[in-house]
This record gives sequence, structure tokens and C-alpha cells, in this order.
Amino acid sequence: MTPMMKQYHEAKEACGDALLFFRMGDFYELFLDDAKVAAKILGLTLTSRDKDSDNPTAMAGFPHHQLDSYLNKLIRAGYRAAVCEQVEDPKQAKGLVRREITRLVSAGTLTDDGLLDPREANYLAAVYLVTPKTKAKSNANSKDDAEPLAGIAWAELSSGRFEAGVFPKSRIEDELARIGPAEVIYREDDVRFSPDTTAPWSWTSRPAWSYAEDSSRDALCKQFAVHNLEGFGFGDSDAPAIRAAGAVLTYLQETQRSGLDHFKEIRAHHQSGVLQIDASTRHSLEISRTIRSGSRDGSLLGVIDRTCTPMGARLLADWVSAPLIDRERIEHRLDAVAELVKDSKLRGDVRETLKQTFDLTRLLARIATGRTGPRDLQQVARTLSSLPDLKARLTDRKAERLGFVEAHLHLCPELRAHLESALTDECPLSASDGNFIRAGFDEELDAMRSLASGGKEWIAAYQQKQMEETGIANLKVGYNRVFGYFLEVNNTQRDKIPGDFIRKQTLKNCERYITPELKEYEEKVLSADEKASTREQMLFQNLRTQAHQHLNVLQEVAAAIAELDVLASLAEIAAARRWIRPKLVDESILTIEAGRHPVLDVTLPQGEFVPNDCTHSPDSGMILLITGPNMSGKSTYIRQVALITLMAQAGSFVPAEKATIGIADRIFARVGASDELSRGQSTFMVEMVETARILNTATERSLVILDEIGRGTSTYDGLSLAWAISEHLHEHVGCRTLFATHYHELTQLAETLPRVANLNVAVKEWNDEVVFMHRIVAGGADKSYGIHVARLAGIPQSVNERAKDVLAQLEMNHRDSLDRPNLSPLPTSSKQNYYQLNLFGLADHPLIEEIQKLDVNAMTPMDALQFLQSAKNQLKP
Repeated sequence: MTPMMKQYHEAKEACGDALLFFRMGDFYELFLDDAKVAAKILGLTLTSRDKDSDNPTAMAGFPHHQLDSYLNKLIRAGYRAAVCEQVEDPKQAKGLVRREITRLVSAGTLTDDGLLDPREANYLAAVYLVTPKTKAKSNANSKDDAEPLAGIAWAELSSGRFEAGVFPKSRIEDELARIGPAEVIYREDDVRFSPDTTAPWSWTSRPAWSYAEDSSRDALCKQFAVHNLEGFGFGDSDAPAIRAAGAVLTYLQETQRSGLDHFKEIRAHHQSGVLQIDASTRHSLEISRTIRSGSRDGSLLGVIDRTCTPMGARLLADWVSAPLIDRERIEHRLDAVAELVKDSKLRGDVRETLKQTFDLTRLLARIATGRTGPRDLQQVARTLSSLPDLKARLTDRKAERLGFVEAHLHLCPELRAHLESALTDECPLSASDGNFIRAGFDEELDAMRSLASGGKEWIAAYQQKQMEETGIANLKVGYNRVFGYFLEVNNTQRDKIPGDFIRKQTLKNCERYITPELKEYEEKVLSADEKASTREQMLFQNLRTQAHQHLNVLQEVAAAIAELDVLASLAEIAAARRWIRPKLVDESILTIEAGRHPVLDVTLPQGEFVPNDCTHSPDSGMILLITGPNMSGKSTYIRQVALITLMAQAGSFVPAEKATIGIADRIFARVGASDELSRGQSTFMVEMVETARILNTATERSLVILDEIGRGTSTYDGLSLAWAISEHLHEHVGCRTLFATHYHELTQLAETLPRVANLNVAVKEWNDEVVFMHRIVAGGADKSYGIHVARLAGIPQSVNERAKDVLAQLEMNHRDSLDRPNLSPLPTSSKQNYYQLNLFGLADHPLIEEIQKLDVNAMTPMDALQFLQSAKNQLKP
């Protein structure tokens, strides 16, 4: 094994399962199995070293400047990569150049712009499941303890954001869906946790020691320079969150091999502060991704995003994914949006200035991790140059949040002046490219550059002088790393070579010479170039250090710019679409006049979307049953109500003429279903699991939307379930519910349940044709029009005619004239002794128990009559 390959194997052993990118001069090389994998994924040519030996070494490589693009491909394919750099100048190396792994790159640890979507956060998350305590024998037959807990922590390396919280185990999937991490780490020996391999993020197992509570707490305290974590809101009950956070921090330290100074704090995530939205609801409502393509475009987030900066786009995604439930905080946001809507000039000027800023959040992350370049510092300076204008425009504004933003737009005049005076207008990405320090900034550097430039001019003049003195017209001065500067003369001119030319190299058609005078100036030129480069690198390090010293205040500036951008974005779309400010109340009510679906309102031509009202209150109805045919707009209607509620609580204006929103604690959407074969669950099972979650966790302040519950099973099973679910929501939960259904039989619920109201989609019939009006009106639909819809879809006419015959027979045999069977209503609360058969057999009843205890043989006829009278009295309503 050569010394170089020995060095490679040492690095490979240190990086584990990551593919090793081994820097060799101007190339990155991969060897052995890594080369085979990389060749397949990256499309590299697979070659080998020692081809003629018994054991050739597979290898593949690429030029160093293509690193980012190849890392991106590798990460997207689900792999991790280790970058092993030359950390020693080859000119100064004694023997083999020293190399070290400078970073491990995975999906959740990216910082480079070329590897990140600028409008989306890139989180690394960790999950820790609490190990249940062993029960005492005396409690062996007692009921199970409360639901197991899980600690979840998430951090974004490219911004320094860090949060952690404790959640019920059942909410792991929902919380990860809200966070949207790129990578999730979990404890490798936790057999109770099974990663969902169908999730859009990658999974990485970690050793158990990285989740140890004491070491996690110590590592976090050391990172944030505190004695304990109480100041961040963490108490004794938050140990699972601290373990998860410790695992995140350890992973970042291992992968980055550099400082994490931009991680200044960790926030305790309290669920009570945000609207709870489960993973299924996020998917169904297409909040940040569309169902069909999984794209941001076409989702609620994609439609309302008018931000001017990447920082603002990411913050808007946070606001939309986790709306607030604190009315005061929501009103503060709405106040700022309202002021910006009203003042169009202010809004326009602010947005134009924001467009001149750069992604300060991620620039600061690269400064903190030591990966910044001259262009990054230049962009920091340009962002700072835009702040005076922004700050001046926000002075004396009425909205509290605009005042907060203005106060945190720190101008940092000294840093800005220093960066602007030091850096040229066009800076390279890498400091190694040189020539980015402005002339006049440093006298010593200017002198070295002048000497180097003058020396090169001298060499050009020296060439001309030699041509004239020797009469060799094609004589030229060349340069290479081996000989330095030399004089090159064709063989046909060798007879003109003067005596002071010293032969250095003989080639096929020419000879190369040096002279004492040429070598003397060569040393001056090369020395000046090298010294200038060294001086420039030192000046750059000073600039980076100065920027690093302003990290805290610059992070506040970045957060203020992002918030201003989001507020201005929400105001921009509100003004453009004439959306209105919602009125927020604490009561569980909802009134929307002429509401519109926010996505369709933007994407459809102006005036094409049909607006509709919606009213929820104890008087008008808390459960709204919406009947009507397919394609008539039922699903759109119930979705728009949920989205308008969500937008209002995020701090946005809403598409309506008027809206009063009772703040919801949770939004549930059971809309559509699909088989989850990877989990062994059918459409119906998925539907029932999600419905069970609603029935078990919804509160009277929740908003529930249901679409076609029960359609995944037989008609009567589905109807029975839909009926019972509606009754449960009415009697035991009492929340605002919109239930779109084809079961017209459910409309009978309004006759027996006081807080149920019927709505239907207006339809016009003419000559056996139907026209969907897309208007929601009071009352229940008396037909489903399914056969009409089938005809519109292209079902053959013969099939449609046969379907009509079958329908007529079913209606005659099983339903009344209004297409409804007679179902017994739910007994009212006053009928306490009413006994109803259970779907799963006889329910326990005191009278049954008495009958079972009777000794009939010992009873007289009079005793029997008296017992029957007593039983009859018990069963009286």
C-alpha cells in the first residue's frame, strides 16, 4: 500500500458509511466501492489504478470546481459524503501532503447555496422515545399508563435556528410533517421506533450514547454558555426534548468539524401556542405541497407567497405551517398587514428595497462555520447598505410589529464601512481566487501588487530587448513551474545565441535558456506575487473575524428583514386580490360572507370562482351537512372554510367580503383517501384511523371538515358509520364541523339534533340535463345526480340507461319518495331509560341483569305480574 492510499484508508475509516471525496490536486477522487457507487449515481467514468496487477483499485474522479453539483446529486440519492481536503500547502509539504476530513455532508447538514433551495428551510431533526418504566406487580392488571412521550428537536445549520419539545408518541408523524425536515436521526437500539421509509426525508441511525441525558444537557449548556437550560424554558419534564437536542448538536459537531457559533439559543416549543394540524390534514388541504405533484407551486403557500427575499419565503412557510392561537399575537400581525395594505407607497418602497438585500441568514451561517468567501462578505455589506432606507420608512409607524422590526434593523455602520472600503465591486466566490481587496485599502498590499505588476512589465520589455540585441525575431519568454521564466529559441536560430545564455532544456524543435538577469527579476516578481497573495488572505481573515464579531446583532437584523418581508408579502396579495381583514373572537363560532377558496381565487380567471357563505354557531348549527352531486363544489367549499380559518390565524387577510373567525385550537381534515400498501392499510382502514383520531382528540374549539366518510365500505355500513360519527360530534364534542356527503339519509339528523343544519349545492335541471351552480344553499339535496355525472364523464349511453333502471328498482324497494330510508333518530337526553340495540350485540342493561337473576319456579302469578309492571315502568320514556 502506497503512503497516499494508506492516508486514504485512514480517512475512510474515520467517515464510516459516507462516500469519501479525497482531494488530490485539482481533482476529487473516490476509490474502491465508493468509486463504483459514485460512478453509477454521478455518471462518472470508472477506471482503476494498477490495472495490470492481480488486485486493481477502482477509482473515479472529477474536477474540484464541480464539487457542489456532485454533492447535490449524491445527497438527493440518499447518501452521505465526506470531504477530505488538502490542509497543507503542497509547496511547503515535506513528503505527502497532509489531508483531513473537513466536513461530513448529509441531507440535513447542508449550508452551501448550490445545495439548498433558497425558499425552503433545511432542518435536521432528532426523535427520542421515552423508555416506559417497568410496572410493579401489584399494578400488573391496572390500565395502561398515559400515552408514551417522545422528544423531538430540530435545527437548521444554514440559519442557526434550534427548537425542541416533548410530544405524545402518536404525534411524531404530525410534528415531523409540520417541521418538514430533510433528515431525521433516531437511536439505533430503539426497537420500538420504526422509521417510515415512505417519508420524504432521509433517516439516519445514531448510537445510544449520543442521546444520554447528562452529556446532552452538558453539551447544550456549553454551546450556549449557560449553567442550565431553565432560561430557555426547559424544566425537569423536558428531559426527552433535551436528549433529542443533544443528539442533534452532537451530530452537527461531528459532521461540520467547525464552529457552530451562530447557534445562540434553543427554543422550547410549546404546543399550546400554535394551531395543531396533523399530517393527513396538511396533505388534504395542500397547505405547502400539492397532492398530485408534491410541488410547492399550486399549494396555499405557493399561491400567497409574494416575498422578495429567501429569508421571508422561509419565514412565511413557518407561519403557514404553524398558525397561532393567541389572539393578541395574531392581531399584532394583522395590524401590520393592515397598515401596509392601506399605504401602498410604503409597501412598494419597502418591497423594492427588500429586493436589494441578500440571504443574510445563510450568509451568517457560512461566516460562523468558517466557509465564507469574499462574495459572501460583499453581500453582507450590500444588505447593510439597504438598512438606512428601510429603517427611515418604518419610523413612527402605528403597528407594533412594524415598530419591532424598525428597532431591530441595526445599521452596523463600522462593519459596513469596513467591508465596503475593503472589497471590490465584483468579488470571487473563493478567497483563493485572489484580487478581491480594493486598491487603496492596504498600502502594503498595494506596494506588493505594484512590484509584481512592474516586474511583469519588465519581463515583457526584457523580451523585446533580447530580440533586438540578438536579432532572433521569434525569441520569446516563457514560464513553467519547474524552470520558472526562460528564453525559448528555435533550433534554426541557435547560431545567434549569445554567450551569457545558459542552456536549461532541449526540446525537439527548440532550446530553452536562462540568464542571470532574468532569474534575478523572476525572483522579485514571484516573491511579490506570493507575498501579495499571503497579505490578501490575511486581510480577508480579518474581515471575516470582524463580521463574526457582529454575529448576534446581524442575526437580529436578518430576523427583522424576514418578518418585514412576510408582512409586506401578505399585504401585497391582500391589496391585489382585495382580501379583507378577518375579525377574530375567542368563541367557537364562524361567519364567512362571500368566501372564496384562496388558491382558486388566484389561479382562476377573475370573477369565475363562485363565492359562498358559511355560518357556524349554536343557533344556526355547529354541524353543517352538505349534500349534492360530485363535481358540484362540496369538497372545494369545505376546504376553503378550513383554509380561510388557517390563514386568519397565521395573520393573513382572507378572500371574503366579511369574516368573523372563532380561533380554533385544531383543524382536522378527513378528505380523500388512498391505500397505504407499505403499511398494510387499505383505503377504508386509513379513513377509519384518521376519523378515530378526530373523534378522540377534537375539542369544542376545533374545526373539523369531513368528506364522504364511510364510502370505502358497503353502502349500509358506510351510512351507519357516518350517522354515528355525526351524532358523536354533536353530542360529545360539539365542535364546528362541515360534513360533505352523498348519504342523503343523514339530512334527517337535522330533525332530531338541534345543532345540525342541512346545506346543499344548487343544481338546475332542464331536459334531463344538469347544470351545477356551485352555490351553497340551505336544505338537503334530494338527488345525487351520479348518473348524470357519469354521462358527462363519457360513460356509454347504454350503461347509463341500465343504471337508471337499477336505480328506480332500488328506490322503490329500499327508499321512500325522497330517496331516504326511515331511520330511527337518536334518543334525546330526556329519554334516559331508552334502550337501543348495539351494533355489536346486546348492551348491558340493569333490567336484563334482574331477569337473569329471577327464580321463575318460585314466583306466583301475582309476583310475575308485579315484576312485569315494574319493568314496564322502567322502560317508559
